[in-house]
Amino acid sequence: MEKIAKRHKMDKMVAFAQESFGPDCYSHVNQTVENMVKAISRSSMVSMFEKPKFKDFVGRLDRNQKAFMVDSLIELLHGNQQLGFEGLVDLLALEKIAKWSLLTIIPAYYAPNTEVFVKPTTAKGVINYFEIENLVYKPAATWTFYSAYRKLINQTKKKVDKRLSPSNAAFSGFLMMSL
Repeated sequence: MEKIAKRHKMDKMVAFAQESFGPDCYSHVNQTVENMVKAISRSSMVSMFEKPKFKDFVGRLDRNQKAFMVDSLIELLHGNQQLGFEGLVDLLALEKIAKWSLLTIIPAYYAPNTEVFVKPTTAKGVINYFEIENLVYKPAATWTFYSAYRKLINQTKKKVDKRLSPSNAAFSGFLMMSL
């Protein structure tokens, strides 16, 4: 597991996210949007097919759309999380890129012990393995699923040795390998 963790450079990505997406990032819209592209482009957990689509999409956004994207990210990380999440979903849905990985990677880096990275195959596997009846994965990203899945991961993480869960992403990786 340590080899896998090194490949993901989690410490570096967490530091970058925490430096780049603090509560005051709204005053630097263009820099924050660039940092979002950098975080997604550098992430080893986001598909190589989604990275260029996101970058191209951001390149086509006008000033108001970029400001909306940053406002939504700030809400997701520091304010009304549901409002922020749904704002990002609405914006990314314009070009059908409202994918779980694009929506959840920055929060997972910014608050690695609270937020979760939703990888569809892992989420479906965890739900099936633990026979969670009231939680159904669907490809369309929703706040309802995200918040319920995050609660499940955070509750489950408390029941295992802390060495298996240095972050929620690491714990999810452990679960994925265990399935």
